[in-house]
Amino acid sequence: MNRLDLRSLEAVIFDWAGTTIDYGSRAPTQVFLEIFKQRGVEITVAEARGPMGRAKRDHIAAVASLPRVAAEWRQRFGHEPTDADVQAMYDDFLPLQKATLAQGSNVIPGIPQAIAALRDRGLKIGSTTGYTRALMEVVAPIAARGGYAPDVIVCSDDGPAGRPDPWMNQRAAELLGVLSMSSVLVVDDTAVGIEAGLNAGALTVAVTQTGNALGLSAEEVALLPAPELQARLTQIEQDFRSLGAQMIIPSVAQLPLLFR
Repeated sequence: MNRLDLRSLEAVIFDWAGTTIDYGSRAPTQVFLEIFKQRGVEITVAEARGPMGRAKRDHIAAVASLPRVAAEWRQRFGHEPTDADVQAMYDDFLPLQKATLAQGSNVIPGIPQAIAALRDRGLKIGSTTGYTRALMEVVAPIAARGGYAPDVIVCSDDGPAGRPDPWMNQRAAELLGVLSMSSVLVVDDTAVGIEAGLNAGALTVAVTQTGNALGLSAEEVALLPAPELQARLTQIEQDFRSLGAQMIIPSVAQLPLLFR
């Protein structure tokens, strides 16, 4: 495990679902499956998870444009999904996601202790999310009650575009008073989140076990045979390294161990 030079860093910017809350990033996945199912188009969990980390409307559009999904939509409706179809699904997504988040925003074990350790080292704590501001009004209080409250929250509707564009990370750094993105560490559990960190000029840490790529609850992870878990985590790590992630951890609970 590579270690970081603490002297070069001023802030850490975390993702939310799968990184600091919602072990397995399960709450958004359930809703993506449901909004397509309501229209008689079944999507797989892998298809629902593929664009995870993007702004939620962009996520729906990305799933709808998948060749298999578009073909099934065309068979049912006589045309491929239109922008109006995507908007209608997004309109349905928001209230469903709010209801799901009320039950699916628990803080991942070890996060409050890790954040405290980082703050003890003088680091500022920011966050970005593919959730809208309205959705985060549900999530943030639950997380705060669970012991996690970052200094800054930047949402997908706070700027011109979501991930993989760099704007949310840059906005978070601005709000934290950090001038150089080279002194920022971005921590995320999705491919587009790592891409967004790199596009912003930050160092990146990818999270494997608690996040979207593995997609399992803590209870499901505990039941998985150790060799199978290790094999799956190794593949996820390889995928993140191929994107350019500089460091890999199973959970943010291990992040303080990277610092020397």
